[in-house]
Amino acid sequence: MNSSTRELALPATARRLSWQARFAREQIFRRIRKLPRGRLVIEDADGVYRFGSGDERSDLVAQVFVVNEAFYHELASGGSIGAAESWVHGHWRTNDLLKVMQLMAVNIELLNTLDDSSSVLQRLALRMLHALNRNNVPGSRRNIEAHYDLGNELFAQFLDPGMMYSAAIFPRADASLEEASRCKLERICRKLELKSTDHLLEIGTGWGGMAEYAARHFGCRVTTTTISRQQHDYATRRIRDAGLEERVTVLLSDYRELEGQYDKLVSIEMVEAVGHRFLARYFASCARLLKADGLMLLQSILMPDQRYRRARRNVDFIQRFIFPGGFLPSSSALIGHAGEHTDMQLLDTLDITAHYADTLAEWRRRFHRNGDAIRALGYGDDFMRLWDYYFSYCEGGFRERAVGTAQFLFAKPLYRAPAAR
Repeated sequence: MNSSTRELALPATARRLSWQARFAREQIFRRIRKLPRGRLVIEDADGVYRFGSGDERSDLVAQVFVVNEAFYHELASGGSIGAAESWVHGHWRTNDLLKVMQLMAVNIELLNTLDDSSSVLQRLALRMLHALNRNNVPGSRRNIEAHYDLGNELFAQFLDPGMMYSAAIFPRADASLEEASRCKLERICRKLELKSTDHLLEIGTGWGGMAEYAARHFGCRVTTTTISRQQHDYATRRIRDAGLEERVTVLLSDYRELEGQYDKLVSIEMVEAVGHRFLARYFASCARLLKADGLMLLQSILMPDQRYRRARRNVDFIQRFIFPGGFLPSSSALIGHAGEHTDMQLLDTLDITAHYADTLAEWRRRFHRNGDAIRALGYGDDFMRLWDYYFSYCEGGFRERAVGTAQFLFAKPLYRAPAAR
């Protein structure tokens, strides 16, 4: 799976492509012939093919080595998802997977034409499978278990020691991932104006990092909820070991099942598991759970507004292989639903997209470094290649701003900012 190898070449004995593969190749090349940004070099048993003038993003050059002609069939029939499947199968290689992902991200409109020309039956099948992953209460539990219950030991191999699985905020270029994660948590707590008298509700526990940080450093009470059994058990042990059981309560409950009212609410990259259909219910639940003078901080990965409608109709690599039932809201969708279905007002936003790219780069580096330990947990080569693709796909998307990340601060009607003096 080592995609960082600098020199790659096809074996001299590689067989020439069949006519079926050449036909599929021609269909693909016809669509990418006028690559608008960057340059792409594809090498197969028949020769070397170059695309893009490089007039825009001349720094971005990606190379693809076709190891098996099935690559062309998979790409022609499956579009971007077919490209991912082909990578997992080992049908193509590259000397820099991140560059390939960046090239895909910066040419997203062209990539969409490849997806639109893929098999109609396959696209319908993907949509039907995704529809079965709807995020009602039982469906949400199944979807979360499919990813987060892969095993705490796996996530420990690439996350920081605090087990934060969300965008960090790097205070300096040379800051460690652990320091950047603490910086993110500190900013969240300060934006929420946490006090020792507050009761904070967290929707989406993760592995308990936010709950522990808020209780330990700000002295507040915390109720945190998750629907992942493994995360619940891990967070419960973590809070017990930290001696914070009197301040922190860890629940195994869906956000729709919660009762009571809280001073502050935080939800860090959990809304992506809600789904567009349930956004109104999500925001209404958050508003119901907040006191009349409460604050809510929401951190979310974002789809650009211009592509949101299309994204809702289609299934991408992440939804197919990584997060079943997942979706990326747009900033307008979040703010619009908050305005329409709650009495909260938007106070502040912070774009942290560049920080997520750096976070993912560090996760991927640790994932590679601990590859042997991950394999020892029972994960095979296909899984390793899939997750290498996942990290690169996401990092490339954030680096080229094909997707974004931001924090949103909302306030209930009776909230009043602290006096300026």
